[in-house]
Amino acid sequence: MANGSNNKNAMKIVLSTSGVSFEDLIAVARFGAKIELDATAISAMSDSRAYIEKYASGDIPVYGVSTGFGALATRHIDVKDRVQLQKSLIRSHAAGMGPAVEKEVVRALMFLRLRTMASGRTGVRVELAQAFVNFLNADISPVVPEFGSLGCSGDLAPLSHCALSIMGEGKVHNPEGVIVDSLVAIKAAGLKPVELEEKEGLALINGTDGMLGMLIMAITDLEELSKVADITAAMSIEGLLGTDKVFAPELHFPLRPQVGQAVSAANIFGMLRNSSIVASHINDTSQVQDAYSLRCAPQVAGAVRDTISYATTIAQRELESSIDNPVVLPDGRVQSNGNFHGAPVAYVLDFLAIAATDLGSISERRTDRALDRARSHGLPPFLAEDPGVDSGLMIAQYTQAGLVSENKRLATPASVDSIPSSAMQEDHVSMGWSAARKLRKVVDNLSRILAIELVTAARAIELRTGLKPAPATESVIKELRKSVQGPGADRFVSPELEAADLLVKSGEVSAAARKIFAELI
Repeated sequence: MANGSNNKNAMKIVLSTSGVSFEDLIAVARFGAKIELDATAISAMSDSRAYIEKYASGDIPVYGVSTGFGALATRHIDVKDRVQLQKSLIRSHAAGMGPAVEKEVVRALMFLRLRTMASGRTGVRVELAQAFVNFLNADISPVVPEFGSLGCSGDLAPLSHCALSIMGEGKVHNPEGVIVDSLVAIKAAGLKPVELEEKEGLALINGTDGMLGMLIMAITDLEELSKVADITAAMSIEGLLGTDKVFAPELHFPLRPQVGQAVSAANIFGMLRNSSIVASHINDTSQVQDAYSLRCAPQVAGAVRDTISYATTIAQRELESSIDNPVVLPDGRVQSNGNFHGAPVAYVLDFLAIAATDLGSISERRTDRALDRARSHGLPPFLAEDPGVDSGLMIAQYTQAGLVSENKRLATPASVDSIPSSAMQEDHVSMGWSAARKLRKVVDNLSRILAIELVTAARAIELRTGLKPAPATESVIKELRKSVQGPGADRFVSPELEAADLLVKSGEVSAAARKIFAELI
């Protein structure tokens, strides 16, 4: 899922030793922002490289410099073979299979590996970091197969495919999106392939960059979808003749000091402000309480917001990290470590998948309620024009239910499924890459689920003839009606659902709400 406009491609990201922001990552991965290295990064890389060159010509065992890798780390490598060692590493580790991952994922992992190089803790030459800059700026995207990473010792296979392309081997997508030989794209861009030197192959692949990039993009998307979920919940409440009383501020913080819940409740309460539909039944005592999917919307959506907040903390910490093994310390020591293990990132990737799945689940329950004449408080069956002749949105809910069910399967944690590798040297792995791949599907599905609720709730509101919706929900409906027709006889539904999904993903739904309810967050 990508949201926002593409005007960020005019940005320039200057990489220093101090790291990058979420916004930097999104600008590069999704919108083609240009990159350059600043003087502090160049100086730090030059300093650490001097230490590596000293070790590279000596006999002191240094993992990945003068030894083999993984279970072969006990093998001493002669000085004359240490450059070949790096080339062989990349060629053998570029062992991925399956369909190519999305361009934004490749750009994200390359940018994050570049960020680590710029920290000066990996011992690579400035020329190697500049090669990554050149690839990204030239819009050359290595073909990275989906399968190959266990989320430990770094995202090895995905990063190896990127490193292989820098060497002028393997396949890439050129700026026109055509798959070509890497060397062809390099020459077309006026660049040259890189000859790896000591430690550099290892430094290019020992990171959590793929899973971290996907985490940051998922957080960005879920922040937008959380707003949309509050909007569609408010619209469903309005269409189903629910009450707004349960969203009053005094019923949330500090009565129950869950921060996300208070935010979602305030969003829903604000979206329903000045609704004639809600006011029309304010004194009706025939229904004491709304169903959970209406009344507890902020409790569920708020918990999702809190999960996003926790995941953001973990992602920010990882962004501040210099993940490599071995790492060059400021005093010149080259020290092996286990920071490449993706557990911190993998756990929150799985956590977000669970939370996002439940957000879609409660959305689907509201949709189903609106389509069921026994529970919709006077709406026609399936919101059809002529029930029986017309089926209305009956099958749209089937699609929504299928997406919810798919997400429930994808919410099964990947991070509990460690499997040993490398002759039991790497005997516990994070499966963070797999967790990230699952989460991307969950997020895409959640957008579609919310789009179906949006279409359903808008139609339900419009069928409350003679009653005017809240100004904020009316603004959203007006935006929706630019691309999706209102109530009427049956027609081809799929294009309308796709159009609604595009509105959700683009941020236009929340933008329309914010025109009236500026406090939406």
